[in-house]
Amino acid sequence: MSGERVPIASVAKMMQLMTQYYIGAKMAEGTDRKIAWVTSGAPVELLYAAGVIPIYPENHAALCGAQKMAVTLCEASEERGYSRDLCSYARTDFGAIYTGNSPVQGLPKPNFLLCCNNICGTVTKWYENLARHFDVPLFFLDAPFVHDEATPEAVDYVQSQMQDILDGVGRIVGKPVEQDVLHNTLMLAARATILWGEILDQLAFKPSPMTSFDTFIHIAPIVVMRGTDQCVDYYETLLAEMKDRVAKGIAAVPGERFRLGWDNLPIWFQMGGLSKRFAMHKACLVAATYAHAWAHPVNPEATDMLRELARVYLSVYINCGLEERVQTLKRTVDHYALDGFVLHSDRSCKAYSLGQYELARTLRDELDIPVLIIEADMNDTRVYAEEQINARIDAFMETLLSRAA
Repeated sequence: MSGERVPIASVAKMMQLMTQYYIGAKMAEGTDRKIAWVTSGAPVELLYAAGVIPIYPENHAALCGAQKMAVTLCEASEERGYSRDLCSYARTDFGAIYTGNSPVQGLPKPNFLLCCNNICGTVTKWYENLARHFDVPLFFLDAPFVHDEATPEAVDYVQSQMQDILDGVGRIVGKPVEQDVLHNTLMLAARATILWGEILDQLAFKPSPMTSFDTFIHIAPIVVMRGTDQCVDYYETLLAEMKDRVAKGIAAVPGERFRLGWDNLPIWFQMGGLSKRFAMHKACLVAATYAHAWAHPVNPEATDMLRELARVYLSVYINCGLEERVQTLKRTVDHYALDGFVLHSDRSCKAYSLGQYELARTLRDELDIPVLIIEADMNDTRVYAEEQINARIDAFMETLLSRAA
């Protein structure tokens, strides 16, 4: 099917779901219901099992970036001594705290914090500062770096920490986490993860029913509501819509000719511009390592679901060695029949960006896949050169066009 792009109908349901999530969190502030601020790589399932409302400063920072509020907030942090070399998510978060500015009227104050370093080391100091600012307890989950694969000893180590966190959170809420509630929550999380993976797999069809830019938006529930019935219900709806679009041949990019992959975080403030730029060349981004980070294979039939949870949180893409990342990209190229790959060298996310030039070399030399490296930042517009990047995208697409001729 060609012509005008057909909007994704499920967007309205997702926006309603996320609005209810933020309103519910705000209404819980000052009540007996406990609120925890968490990192995006933390096991939120443990919190839902304890009846705690999780809040994500990173998610809020991304929303600020998409609303083009991030630079003002970053500057507020920088005026208080935070370096511009610090992650723009962290600077956005501190700026929102200092100024009270936010697209959702600010985040509710936390009763405690949960930090996991499987995404980067910056979160460690970030959350230590938050703990001092709010004068609340901080739970820290240390995830060893996975060079080849998660060893049994590493899984043991993470699982024992998760049990300690469950015990500590139980003391804060005033009652132990019930094992049947925990199991049900972990099963819901596993179901949501599997559904999200099936949704991403729909993008392997030609033409793709949605783009990776779309997945960056629809990723919100799997990040903040993993382990809830609402999350499962939403992704069942979205999966059904994607399957229907595939059956009807509805293309996210009408006239799709080129299929591309994306590595690293989105550039939140430039999502619309980049989407239009690639679509202008009939190019559809159909795979993104960021979106797939929440689709890591989960075994819902594991005899010990807490141990399975520990394994999953250890094995996220950004916590793995370069060789495993190479293998991931190779599988992605094959599964999605990619014509090229776009690597976002993110000034803020050094853990994600480290090794990208080696990844680019491998893709070019071993798979003969053209690679475009965009140097930017996920939130800070001050380091985004739009004209230069657009010119590089156009030149990259000319390369793909000449190869296809």
